[in-house]
Amino acid sequence: MMEARLSLVTLGVADIARSKAFYEAMGFKTAFQNEQIVFLPMGGLVLALFGKHDLDADMARENSGHGHIALAHNTRSEAEVDAIIDHAVASGGSLLKAAHKADWGGYSGYFADPDGHAWEVAYNPHWTIDAEGRINMAP
Repeated sequence: MMEARLSLVTLGVADIARSKAFYEAMGFKTAFQNEQIVFLPMGGLVLALFGKHDLDADMARENSGHGHIALAHNTRSEAEVDAIIDHAVASGGSLLKAAHKADWGGYSGYFADPDGHAWEVAYNPHWTIDAEGRINMAP
């Protein structure tokens, strides 16, 4: 059986150096890099930046567009949502959807990194986030 956990998220990118600079500007720290890949730890998970054509070859498939997926970062306040989205845009990302009061009772918006990977930034008043950044969904 496979354990119910995620270890690594790999983003296929057009320019590894540009993507690394963007994520470092967002506050990520590089743990390892070479000419083919960059590893950025994320509180028990690792974000990897890998050339998109190399990733396609590694998966033995062709990908002609963006996947239907959004990475998400939850915050402890609405103000933090706005600050992170503003910083992402100032660092070379693009605004996909301005932060707003969401139907589900929270506050969220979306930005894309330089390669178009979507990130939702959200505040959910029904969840708490511990000091290590882990979400507690208990009522």
